Amino acid sequence: MSRIGVAFRAFFAALGNAEKARLLEAALAGPTLPKIDSAEKTQQPAPRAEPARLARSEAVTLLAALQREARLVDLVQQPLGQFSDEQIGAAARNVLADSAAVLNRFFELRPVTTLEEGASLEVPAGYDPNRFKLAGSVSGNGPFRGQVVHHGWQATAVKLPSWTGASDSALVIAPAEVEI
Repeated sequence: MSRIGVAFRAFFAALGNAEKARLLEAALAGPTLPKIDSAEKTQQPAPRAEPARLARSEAVTLLAALQREARLVDLVQQPLGQFSDEQIGAAARNVLADSAAVLNRFFELRPVTTLEEGASLEVPAGYDPNRFKLAGSVSGNGPFRGQVVHHGWQATAVKLPSWTGASDSALVIAPAEVEI
């Protein structure tokens, strides 16, 4: 699997599961592997295992759903130079509405804070930087008081379907359509 695929899988695993996020964080910060001494080098290598069957990553599953239900990939891959702004806007309106429905169904998205933009918010000392991004003149340990610029987003659930197809189709975002 490519590094990008691994990164997407790790991202969605951490996003949807606090325990996996903790394990990934520990792996990234963990100790380096011990050096192999000369006695270990002379041992026979372990027998090779069968190559693992290609599994579909959750990132591909999400992208396939966004294509199937909202035609998102079609929109972003389409050369737009031949279309007017009005045509692009009309197409984007439907794609955006359908994409929002997919994301809400899979992740049950909610704002991090329910406060409106411009409202005053106190960020506690020792805040989680994954929940609050501070900008401007930030000094000290907090608490901090500022104005909400963006309410943020969080997933309250992760409901991605499992892949049941063939391994050689695991990376297909959308099948080729053929009219007979």
